[in-house]
Amino acid sequence: MYRIGKDIFAMRWEKGWPRTKADRAWILFAWLIALSGCHAIPITGQVDTNAKVAANFQGTVDVHLPSATDPGPMIPVVVRRAPAGSEAARIVIVDVDGLLLNQNLTGIYSVGENPVSAFREKLEMAAGDPRVRGVVLRVHSPGGGVTASDILAEELRRFRQATGKPVVACLMDVATGGAYYLAVGSDRIIALPTSITGGIGALINHANLEDAMAQLNLRVEPVKAGELVDMGSVAAPLSDEARGLFQDMANGFRDRFATRVAQSRPMMTVDDHRSIADGRIVAASRALKLHMVDQLGYVDDAIAEAERLAGVPGSEVVFFERAGHPTRSIYSIVPNVPLQSELIPFSYPGLERSKLPTFLYLWQPDPTITKLSGR
Repeated sequence: MYRIGKDIFAMRWEKGWPRTKADRAWILFAWLIALSGCHAIPITGQVDTNAKVAANFQGTVDVHLPSATDPGPMIPVVVRRAPAGSEAARIVIVDVDGLLLNQNLTGIYSVGENPVSAFREKLEMAAGDPRVRGVVLRVHSPGGGVTASDILAEELRRFRQATGKPVVACLMDVATGGAYYLAVGSDRIIALPTSITGGIGALINHANLEDAMAQLNLRVEPVKAGELVDMGSVAAPLSDEARGLFQDMANGFRDRFATRVAQSRPMMTVDDHRSIADGRIVAASRALKLHMVDQLGYVDDAIAEAERLAGVPGSEVVFFERAGHPTRSIYSIVPNVPLQSELIPFSYPGLERSKLPTFLYLWQPDPTITKLSGR
């Protein structure tokens, strides 16, 4: 029923903002179906479309939707066959796409993945499959939460330690912040010639909505015990003391990031680290000169490098995906966007759960980037 409502909404929106009463009625009907939950929707009246169809509604429409769905376990999906046949060694592509948060990328009745949970599941499958001899970590992400990024990095470290299987990171369009934090844990890093990477720093996504709330005649009057218990509230600007505390924490997370890069990339010189100490992003060609990546290339080159490190040329290449996902090439990406974001196409910092203050390893030129998106 949700899909029906969504489709009605999309069809009526194709010609722009609904201009007629009939269009607005259909939009309302679509919203009722999409957002109702498991109740009966009372509908009485008539909708005249001013076309060849007139619709009468009387009574209720029962909408029953499950609170959650189980898409089933992941399965291997072959995107490149091996000359050796069905028993050939495998290289698995583990895709890391979109904002890295330790939460389900879902909304009202939508179905999506928790990037951290999915990453762990894929690594467990790679560890348990004797045919998998190497991993290509295909990274396309601006970064994400400090904790989520750190968990992903630790999961990768444990996988490499337990299995000894080589991991080659391939940086796609963007691999900044927490995405680079993860990538440096690989044996080798290959970046597309047009990639953007770096962003070795930390921030907290605080939004001051005091003026916006005043325009809506909204006032926040907290009753609190502890002067700083609400530090970071969006209802007021940061005090000097709160700003100083947040700055100390951000500095600590930045230092942790820089230390990880120094330990994982021993070929980087003091001058290399100094060049990016301010958290800047750099193009792939510059990253290569700063020894942040090992070479420039494409996904095919990353696969070949994983095969070389594992000693298994001509391997089968697979993804681990949910059944039914349209994965047919090494560039396949399964979208994982909250369905309600297609109906509500705006994002306001501070008003969504995904935007509540949290420390981030993230390149964030746009304050609305923390709208859940990507995979």
